[in-house]
Amino acid sequence: MSAHDTAISPDPLAVHADSQTQRQAAHMAQEAFARVFRLSVGEADEARLRGVAQLHRELDDWACAGADDEARALRRALLLSGMDQWGVAWSQAFGLLAIPGLTELIGALRTGLDAPDEARFLRQFEAIGQAEENAIDFKVELRRGVHLALWHSSIATQDRDEALRLASQLGGRLLGLMTREMPVIGWRLVADALAFIQIRCLADGLASEGVGQEATQALFGALARELPQAQRDRVMAHAARAVIAWQQASRSQGQVH
Repeated sequence: MSAHDTAISPDPLAVHADSQTQRQAAHMAQEAFARVFRLSVGEADEARLRGVAQLHRELDDWACAGADDEARALRRALLLSGMDQWGVAWSQAFGLLAIPGLTELIGALRTGLDAPDEARFLRQFEAIGQAEENAIDFKVELRRGVHLALWHSSIATQDRDEALRLASQLGGRLLGLMTREMPVIGWRLVADALAFIQIRCLADGLASEGVGQEATQALFGALARELPQAQRDRVMAHAARAVIAWQQASRSQGQVH
């Protein structure tokens, strides 16, 4: 799904970070969070600090590669915004009080900025959340990653209560996306998540039985109940079209080979 498939105002931040850069920032934030989370839960303090230092160098180099001061500030703001949102999502989903490595990494990326750079960073960080269209490609890619990671977590556990709780967390995030955070394009992100889930189930046989199947059915059922009918029909129809298009493309590739 492209952010530009739904009518939305042009992204004013694209002048400093184009679509490709925004999507790259979202992927880097996801990978950085995954690495720092593993360091926080699986390593001793010394190893964690070494890993955080390495991550800091990699992310700082990427942020500093921007074309000018504003581009560099926006790159840094995108990275920190993304990692922060991953941290919030994981803390809420798993009841985490702290992720030490994440706090250290975010702090390191702020430390050392002089007063003008700090001011530019804060301005760009605030700009990301000021309007739905601001950094829209980053937001689409970032939320897609969070949604699918939560779903994978819900079907990976064999604990029924845990699976249903995680599915409920995901359902709440999807509903909030449509009603509060992104009222214009949010429905497309919800449809995108549901289509991807169905495609993964068909392609890889995921959630075909047991707890995973029950959690996935609970997610779809909750959205069907909670969404107003017009929104529900729109979301489900778009997701169904995406799944059909994938099936047709898969058959065509099979015939070619």
